[in-house]
Amino acid sequence: MSDRPLIGILLDYETEGSFSKRPHYALRTAYFDAVWKAGGLPVGLPYLEAARSDYLDAVAGLIVPGGFYPFPAVVYGRPDDGIAAHPRYAFERTLMNDALRRDLPTLGICAGMQVMAAARGATMWADIKSELDCAVDHLNEKPAEQTAHTVHITPGTRLHQITGSNEIAVNTAHNEALRDVPDGITISARAPDGIVEGIELLDRRFALGVQWHPEFFLDEEDPNFKLFTHLICAAGQSA
Repeated sequence: MSDRPLIGILLDYETEGSFSKRPHYALRTAYFDAVWKAGGLPVGLPYLEAARSDYLDAVAGLIVPGGFYPFPAVVYGRPDDGIAAHPRYAFERTLMNDALRRDLPTLGICAGMQVMAAARGATMWADIKSELDCAVDHLNEKPAEQTAHTVHITPGTRLHQITGSNEIAVNTAHNEALRDVPDGITISARAPDGIVEGIELLDRRFALGVQWHPEFFLDEEDPNFKLFTHLICAAGQSA
């Protein structure tokens, strides 16, 4: 039996695409590579509602990854429009709530950070390019392996402890961003234009979210990769 902590990674969802014209799960391999290199045993989690509690019983840590899909209108601060939630959000919102309630070590990446924040009552900008005057191009065409801008990390936060730096360079690929962040969520990083780039929940052992994609930086000395090593460490303590 492996002594690696089992890390569940929520799969992304496509109604159709290059893989199949039918609904299917998909996720970039970089998430799995990062967990394995950091010392964990990665496993993908599909949206089986009846299995949700069993998933959380089985895993020692959770990653909610990035993805491009709409959130419910209320998350954008709008009235409920009655439109059914996207299949991924319908599952991950409850999964995130249950993981946080269990104090399961959890890392939210890009959309996953937004889900973590929404679970605690945050709202979002739906399209920062049209709604805000951003000095940074947050949705650019640079390869994910290349950095696009810096983020300032708040001293005294867990993210600051993990990275060991006041500022790091990150990639970027998002058109949504956190808007109203309630008490109970600590903002741990911001872009130069003020966009929230990192959050953490101080009432949990390990609940961090970042707006960028650290899974593309797997050098062991890279501060991005340290997010995964610290997640695995926290998961190992709870396994």
